[in-house]
Amino acid sequence: MKMFDVYPLYDIEPVRGCGNYVYDKDGVEYLDLYGGHAVISIGHCHPHYVKAVQSQVAQLGFYSNSVQNSLQSALAEKLGRVSGYTDYSLFLCNSGAEANENAIKLASFHTGKSKLLAFKAAFHGRTSGAVAATDNPKIVAPFNRTENVEFVALGDTQAVEAKLATGEFCAVIIEGIQGVAGIHCPTDEFFVALRELTKKYGVVLIADEIQSGYGRSGDFFAHQHSKIQADVITVAKGIANGFPMGGVLIAPHIEAKHGMLGTTFGGNHLACAAAIAVLEVIENENLVKNAHEVGEYLIAELKKIPQIVEVRGRGLMIGIEIDGSASEMRKKLLFEHHIFTGGAGATTVRLLPALTITKQQADIFLASFKQLI
Repeated sequence: MKMFDVYPLYDIEPVRGCGNYVYDKDGVEYLDLYGGHAVISIGHCHPHYVKAVQSQVAQLGFYSNSVQNSLQSALAEKLGRVSGYTDYSLFLCNSGAEANENAIKLASFHTGKSKLLAFKAAFHGRTSGAVAATDNPKIVAPFNRTENVEFVALGDTQAVEAKLATGEFCAVIIEGIQGVAGIHCPTDEFFVALRELTKKYGVVLIADEIQSGYGRSGDFFAHQHSKIQADVITVAKGIANGFPMGGVLIAPHIEAKHGMLGTTFGGNHLACAAAIAVLEVIENENLVKNAHEVGEYLIAELKKIPQIVEVRGRGLMIGIEIDGSASEMRKKLLFEHHIFTGGAGATTVRLLPALTITKQQADIFLASFKQLI
């Protein structure tokens, strides 16, 4: 048997990681500024994280959700406190797509309505419901197409109100920062207007913080820059630093009922131990503050490079628009300078480093980028 060939692969295999670096089988060192799509939030193999995971796997890795699991409660309490959503509830699952799927389901249960409003160029995952809410023809199969999802342009308040005024919609789903689309930030004013409109029409506001959350934007959640609260927030990627996990934060006015949601592996003991360790490191090492400071530094320095078309983003979620092929730039950064970056469209280089990145490591990237561009 061979692997189903759906991923274009670089001829490099990282076999070990430490902090913001990974190493191949020959010991070659690479600066990792992508972290597996923002998954690596506290750096590779952080000693506190490794100790927590090793300790838990030696005791109990998994048992079903039909019994008590105090690690789930500990995680919920800590996540609520660190994120500022102390009075919300937490549902745990396995991935970002599953988190969005359950968020949409919750909104429909809560309102009794079936239609969902999403934004053009959005990406919400690869399960059937999450794909239906994704405006990307490359991944939307005929099976996923549905009349229950409609799209409007990001920032178009009038279009949003015209849709919601029909009374047909259960929810609006919006990314804290659009990642796959090329790092596009909804304005604070738009977030405020969206919050007001969803309250006016009794519609659930779902903030997809799967890529933009967990401190990446320089606040715990990207939508918090606008000083609003969403009804439902979805998280994954950086939640457990590489261990598969997702979650849904749910406002207290949305009632839980036995059987309305379910998962086999979600919230297992090992995943919870990993996620608790991540939050402990984020708190103890002030990583949200570091993401803000190093991110602002990177953005400011990139904006000084005249050949760059545009720099977009917040904190350590950065899109660099260039006049040329982002794919070729990324290959040169990787093979000539040993720096991993990401892409988002034909002309955007995407940076999603661990929140532990230093200004010195940022300078290594800046020097290489200036040389290549």
